[in-house]
Amino acid sequence: MGDDIFRDLEKKVSSVEGVKSQVNCKHVSEIIEVVRSGGSDLDLQLDSRSRNVSVRLVVEIFRVLNNDRIPALQFFKWLQVRYPKLCCSSRVCSLMICNCGWLEDYETMIAMLREFRAKRVCLDEKTFEFLPVLTSSQASVMDSIRRVLDALIEVGGSCCGSGICSLIKMLCSVDSFELAEFVIEIMGKNVAHYNIIIGEKCRKCIVGEVHGLLEEMRGFGCDPNISTYNYLLSNLCTTGRMSEACRLVKLMQESGTTPDALSFDILIQHACKAGKLEIAHQFYDQIIHRGIKPRIQTHVAFVKSYFSAGNSDEALKYVHDLDDQNLQSSNMLYSLVAYLHLKKGHLIVAQSILIQMMDKGLKPNFLVFIKVVKRLQKSCKGSLARDLRSRFSRFTV
Repeated sequence: MGDDIFRDLEKKVSSVEGVKSQVNCKHVSEIIEVVRSGGSDLDLQLDSRSRNVSVRLVVEIFRVLNNDRIPALQFFKWLQVRYPKLCCSSRVCSLMICNCGWLEDYETMIAMLREFRAKRVCLDEKTFEFLPVLTSSQASVMDSIRRVLDALIEVGGSCCGSGICSLIKMLCSVDSFELAEFVIEIMGKNVAHYNIIIGEKCRKCIVGEVHGLLEEMRGFGCDPNISTYNYLLSNLCTTGRMSEACRLVKLMQESGTTPDALSFDILIQHACKAGKLEIAHQFYDQIIHRGIKPRIQTHVAFVKSYFSAGNSDEALKYVHDLDDQNLQSSNMLYSLVAYLHLKKGHLIVAQSILIQMMDKGLKPNFLVFIKVVKRLQKSCKGSLARDLRSRFSRFTV
């Protein structure tokens, strides 16, 4: 999760000492042609081309195989022998099932699902991209969904539970909410399944339909839980209705649902973005009073809001005060403060903060560290860059 904070930095760093591995298009094409041709010597052909095989490479190969409707079973069997760890990847396994779906090979699909269930593999939304949701009639799609559900039910285990949730998510992502509710009708109505639909409708600001779903849930004895309320809270805050969000918190408490760390994180993040630090601190005081451990995103929101208000010293003080509470959070937050200073052009301040945290035994985020080092080198401050590298090296031994 922590690396998400620096995702925009990662996009800007074109090459960070091997951190980002690019998929070689020629390598992908070579393997695709081998798999397409098949043959008794397929394993030998793949062995001769198996260099730098990673999840990222395998995912790209599956993307092409699925797009071109090329059977991937032999390739997957080869992977299981040569790279067994890759075959435990949720994404890779999901794409293998998707390949069976494109070929309408449900016999192989069920066999593979049984293998994955034994390894407790969970499926993701990529599993069901073969369903003709946008290209076929509703009746045809429903028939395809029934076949998929029959396969998941027959296999059971982790594949069934994760598969049903992922199927509902996939249908919601393409606005096929009626089909998502069709899945719930077949599999049984429960809060977790309803929450997937509610969450996606809140994300897409289709809130008018959510109230009907809430009534439907209650009618079936599925009372909203904390996740349901958090989706609604997020929507209210995103659309600028903070006062309604506060009323919803009171309603939650009256109905016996206690707000959790995510509930307060949603409120604090939006208060900080709106520049209402005083309100954000009031929510934070409630977290502490209730004995709830704040999420790191909550701390990030405060740090960023201090910077936005032009009070970088207060941001650093905030992080200092957290030192004794959570070293992991402190690690990420010191790196964040250094990164924000770097964005403002305060190179020496950023370097100083990295030194401070390393002196405390905290390892800086690598992307931030390397960016500061490279900026120092470009600024003809080679000695400072070498000193920073030397200090960092003790964490990499």
